[in-house]
Amino acid sequence: MPRIVVALQVDFADWEPALLMAAARYYLGCEVLTASPDGAPVISMGGLKVAPDIGFAEIDPARFDALVIPGGYAWEKGQAFDFTALATGFRAENKVVAGICAAASALAATGVLNDVAHTGNSLASHQRYPAYKGTALYRDQPQAVSDGRIVTAAGSAPDTFAEAVLKALDLWTPEAEAELSAFSAEHRVARA
Repeated sequence: MPRIVVALQVDFADWEPALLMAAARYYLGCEVLTASPDGAPVISMGGLKVAPDIGFAEIDPARFDALVIPGGYAWEKGQAFDFTALATGFRAENKVVAGICAAASALAATGVLNDVAHTGNSLASHQRYPAYKGTALYRDQPQAVSDGRIVTAAGSAPDTFAEAVLKALDLWTPEAEAELSAFSAEHRVARA
């Protein structure tokens, strides 16, 4: 089964990766590890204290199938980790790279969104980063966007983010669809 690493920072948005993590681990049998910059515990925006499995230095694309980065207030506070090496390393190995909310803009800062369709909280948040050249490929929509094993979403789309990551990992099974559809029923929209 695939191995997923979720890169957490202080003040991460705990609801953004939660559905994906639970579906992948509990329902699909994936190995889901959490990481923090130095391997030390981090506290989410909601006060959830997570003792990570590894530090960011131990994240090796050869050992994982997906890198998932939730958003949060680290970017607003100017304390966010620079994900350039991790994101470009995973992309070079043709592994899934996924960012939601402020982390979608963090991916814009790495340049990995320059040649794939993508979304995020806003185009303006991506355009703040000099390495971002993907304006023409930005999709202003409420659902997650997946292209070339790169998944992005606005912070308001954790359900379609989870779905898109599972699809990118070839894990979109009837079981996964049944579980996730129950959680997203109140947000039901026509999906392609």
